[in-house]
Amino acid sequence: MSKQVWKPGTLVYPVPAVMISCGTMEKSNILTVAWTGTICTDPAMTYISIRPERYSYDIIKSSKEFVINLTTKDLAYATDWCGVRSGKDYDKFKEMKLTKEKANFVSCPLIKESPVNIECKVEEVKELGSHHMFIAKVLGIDADESYFDENGKFCLEKCNLITYSHGEYYELGNNLGRFGFSVKKS
Repeated sequence: MSKQVWKPGTLVYPVPAVMISCGTMEKSNILTVAWTGTICTDPAMTYISIRPERYSYDIIKSSKEFVINLTTKDLAYATDWCGVRSGKDYDKFKEMKLTKEKANFVSCPLIKESPVNIECKVEEVKELGSHHMFIAKVLGIDADESYFDENGKFCLEKCNLITYSHGEYYELGNNLGRFGFSVKKS
C-alpha cells in the first residue's frame, strides 16, 4: 500500500453535524457547525469553532451562550440550509418550520425537533486563525423523553443522528460493539 502526502489539513472525519441556536427567544438565529466536540467531562465542557465573519459569531461572543442541538436524518435538510443561509437575511426558525423551545439555563432557544439540546455558557474564546473556538461549560442537557426505554436509559442510537464527512452528510450506521468489547471475557 502506498500513500500520498498532502499539505496540512483537517481530515478528522466524520464529525457531528449540529445546529447551534443563539440569541434570545425574540431574536434568535441558527448556525450549522461541524467543528464541535467534548473537551472535559468534569466539569462538563465542550466547544464550537466559528468563522468571525459569520452572523452568529457576534451574537455568541456578546451573549456568551449558545445551545448545541444534535441533528437527525429528518433534520438533514434544515441542517444544511441553516449552514448555507445567513441569519442576516432569514429567520431560520420560520423558514425551516423549526420550533423554539425555552431553555432551562440560557436565554437562547432550544430547537424542539432536536432529540438532544446542550445548553452552554462560554468560558473563553480562542482566536486560532480561520475559526475562533468558543470554549464552554455545559450547564444542562435537554433530552427528548420519547427516546428513553422502559428502564429509563436514553437510547441515543434510536435518534437517527447524522454526521458530516468531507463535504457530505451521513446517517450513522451499524453498532460494531460497545466500549471495552475488545477485552471482554466470554
